Amino acid sequence: MSTAIITPKRTDNQLDLIIHRPISGLSLQGTLRVPGDKSISHRALMLGALAQGETQIQGLLLGEDPRSTAGCFRAMGAEISELNTEQVTVKGIGLGKLQEPVEVLNAGNSGTTLRLMLGILASHPERFFAVTGDSSLRSRPMSRVVKPLQEMGANIWGRQGNSLAPLAIQGSQLQPIHYHSPIASAQVKSCILLAGLMVEGETTVTEPALSRDHSERMLQAFGAKLRIEPETNSVTIAGPAQLQGQTVIVPGDISSAAFWLVAGAIVPDSELLIANVGVNPTRTGILEALEMMGADIQLENQRVVAGEPVADLRVRHGRLKACKIAGDIIPRLIDEIPILAVAAVFAEGTTVIQDAAELRVKESDRLAVMASQLNKMGARVTELPDGLEITGGTPLTGTEVESYTDHRIAMSLAIAALNATNTTTIHGAEAAAISYPDFVTTLQQVCD
Repeated sequence: MSTAIITPKRTDNQLDLIIHRPISGLSLQGTLRVPGDKSISHRALMLGALAQGETQIQGLLLGEDPRSTAGCFRAMGAEISELNTEQVTVKGIGLGKLQEPVEVLNAGNSGTTLRLMLGILASHPERFFAVTGDSSLRSRPMSRVVKPLQEMGANIWGRQGNSLAPLAIQGSQLQPIHYHSPIASAQVKSCILLAGLMVEGETTVTEPALSRDHSERMLQAFGAKLRIEPETNSVTIAGPAQLQGQTVIVPGDISSAAFWLVAGAIVPDSELLIANVGVNPTRTGILEALEMMGADIQLENQRVVAGEPVADLRVRHGRLKACKIAGDIIPRLIDEIPILAVAAVFAEGTTVIQDAAELRVKESDRLAVMASQLNKMGARVTELPDGLEITGGTPLTGTEVESYTDHRIAMSLAIAALNATNTTTIHGAEAAAISYPDFVTTLQQVCD
């Protein structure tokens, strides 16, 4: 087995990741663990802060986004111990008892923190909150959650017609609604359900397709009363609720595992085992898409941990074929589309990804960025209004590429570089720490 040369190089406030594949090629081998699920980590911190009693969280993601969530709720009176992967203790202060913060709450780069938190803040009467984020978050649309909250009676003000942060919230007594969401979004659904925790009566959200259900699972575990109707993609919460502190065990994030699944599938003679990965059915679109492409992936040691299905994922290199990825599967793999685009570059035929316009309003315009950066490396990627068309089979050549400070872009380009000749330099690779602080170290280990 040959070893890739992977060199992190810090210049000013930026981390460049330099990847050089040896002429003889390389293979990836070993067993690894990925960080805790980001979606579950956020929700455990939030519900722990709102519950009565203590919540113990094991396996929490130590990325920047959960740190932003913890910082916001500490500023509102919750006691949250130092974040670590072993055990984090949250001393809840109870529903409706968040304190009015003396400073502006900062959600950093985390859209999940800001959007979910808006539902909580809007439902706290007689308290004023101001929320902001970094430059990327301040450009991302918030109207998708602001509008339904205003239908419930929320008082929210912000830039460009209350659609952009910074946002000001005057908490009030909200009213229940039945909201028909125009998009399948776990953030929209979760925001409204969290607002419904303190509303007298039933609050319902109906989606056009099923989005991830971590909020529903965790709300029920904490004691909220929910009615779930899969046939209509609807969920109803009865309020006011009472939440009780719980023990939460956070499984590995399948979105982080996706990088290694694609790496193992495209790099010749590779075999990787990714242990303890959450395989919630609302998140396994990545597995289904790779299966359509012919990837050799096996689920081993399947079990249920604290209400979430978990498995070890084994991936071996094999020939991939093109497929079409569109429709109801998109909400279940929306975060994995950048790395799926990398897989498509090495698949036989033309892969078409559609119905993914949501990617244009993430940390970057992920459709435009993946198309431009992969094309720099010699790929044949055409940008569509709502997706990508990728013709596989063209060898990649290393060059200088940009992450646009987007964690999923940085890591996807790093995996692409493993199969590119010569040297690839990824500027802004420090963005990976948003969701995967040890990504570079793990990459070095599997290539050693």
